[in-house]
Amino acid sequence: MQDKIKFEYAIIRLVPKVERGEFFNIGAIVYAKQKKFLGVKYHIDNSKLEAFCKDIDINLINKYLEAWELVCEGKKEGGRIGALDLPDRFHWLTASRSTIIQSSEVHSGLCENPEKTLNDIFQKFVL
Repeated sequence: MQDKIKFEYAIIRLVPKVERGEFFNIGAIVYAKQKKFLGVKYHIDNSKLEAFCKDIDINLINKYLEAWELVCEGKKEGGRIGALDLPDRFHWLTASRSTIIQSSEVHSGLCENPEKTLNDIFQKFVL
């Protein structure tokens, strides 16, 4: 148990028609302070998207998600948010919002390897 560290995570949701409140999971974001880790992983199932909404621009969705990656990586292209420190970037990305890309509430747990944990959460809740 001593080898384990605290991590926090949220599930990324796609809400094609915000006014309907329907969503499906498209990704996960994991933050582990002790390991200085912030990672995001996503995949959009086009058949699910088509079932939810036929007139959505998938390229626009991908651009939004690429921006999330830039913020996670702390890259200059991530803008002002990307320049924030790790915990602030995580909390900004997981803040409550009413756009087509949203995150679940934040959950926490213990892990040994946050990158492996990100992959595990992604496999369990997205694929």
